[in-house]
Amino acid sequence: MKRVSVQAYDPLADQRTPQGPQFDVFLAGTVFLDIVFTGLPAMPTAGTEVWAEGMGSCPGGIANLAIATSRLGLRTSLAAAFGDDDYGDFCWRTLAEQESVDLSRSRRFEHWHSPVTVSMAVDRDRSMVTHGHPAPMSASEMIGSPPRSRAVIVALSADEPLGVPGRCSWAELAHRNGALIFADVGWDPSGAWSPDLLNQLSGCHAFMPNAVEAMAYTSADTPRDALYALADRVPLAVVTDGADGAMAIDSMTGEEAFVPAPRVSALDPTGAGDVFGAGIVLGTLCRWPLPDRLAFAGLCAALAVQQFGGSLAAPGWGDIADWWHEVRAANGRGSAYADSLARRYAFLDRLVPTVPMGAVRRAAATIARHADVGRAARTPEEPPARTAETGPEAGPETGPETWATAETDAGVPSGAHDDPDEPEDPDAPRVPAQKE
Repeated sequence: MKRVSVQAYDPLADQRTPQGPQFDVFLAGTVFLDIVFTGLPAMPTAGTEVWAEGMGSCPGGIANLAIATSRLGLRTSLAAAFGDDDYGDFCWRTLAEQESVDLSRSRRFEHWHSPVTVSMAVDRDRSMVTHGHPAPMSASEMIGSPPRSRAVIVALSADEPLGVPGRCSWAELAHRNGALIFADVGWDPSGAWSPDLLNQLSGCHAFMPNAVEAMAYTSADTPRDALYALADRVPLAVVTDGADGAMAIDSMTGEEAFVPAPRVSALDPTGAGDVFGAGIVLGTLCRWPLPDRLAFAGLCAALAVQQFGGSLAAPGWGDIADWWHEVRAANGRGSAYADSLARRYAFLDRLVPTVPMGAVRRAAATIARHADVGRAARTPEEPPARTAETGPEAGPETGPETWATAETDAGVPSGAHDDPDEPEDPDAPRVPAQKE
């Protein structure tokens, strides 16, 4: 059987030259096996057992970001430690074969237990239990000389800080070879929120914290005040604010923008920030105007939270094209909200017509013995295997599609909404839900 890359659409095709970077994005971090239980009636109490309506398993941690960038057509390379257990096998296979993520800088370690996170979703809340051990080798040791790339994405931390005199991290080595550094930051469990961490931004191109993180590290009272403080430190400052959207300042272009988030029925926020960051990286590499970058990243995150499973809920260009066709179909039919979406996302018109009918769509989160791993793209004469996302209702108008998916028993509750007391807009464009 002939196999082709999952990346059926290349948004940077017009920038590629034989002398260009080998990769668009290079990442390093920890890959977890995420096991997600959904549809729990309540959290189990001591000595009791509850049954979940659905479950899914997928690579998590840094894999959320790697899969999100690869799904958007960015050539992605990841450096991470993998155990030699079955969990490590599954995560490696999913990333390398199903999601087209290069793992040439990653390593397998004997007798090292793969990190595991179990997430339990009740209503719109999550509780998680994680087990893991420190990686046998630091990222810089594992990577050595990083491959040439257009961008790297790093999390600011005290473990491998940026900008230390006399020491050069893997991200700074990549920057010397022309890569833009996009930085993020995680939650500070100590509650210290030391502003000294922001000193690492001196060599970064962009910083993309959420509103809580941005206000905590800058001691600002509002997300916008935090944004202004961060814009003094980094050329591209972006602050995300959940359902309220995102704001950014690009001092390189002189743009400042705020874009609201699309209305969605949010089921699982896992990995939404990573998906948003992937959209910002893509838009920046494509040199889009700042409002378009924010709108695109917000759309990617909105599509992701409508599915369970973290990394494998990240949208591909097929999902984006489906959504845009629905928005255009709803335009001019009397819904002010639908009309505003059509205006805000009009830039997709110059992108979606070039997306092939076989563009990748999101996968189902599962470990299956007979999964479709490696069958992400098929020749037109080869029908797709019946999975949780395909079925007899698929009409001829959809054409041959590229499905990165596996058979699953994951259940997806219907009718969930951001606010259970607020009715959904009947005229708002719908994103197709995963079929059961």
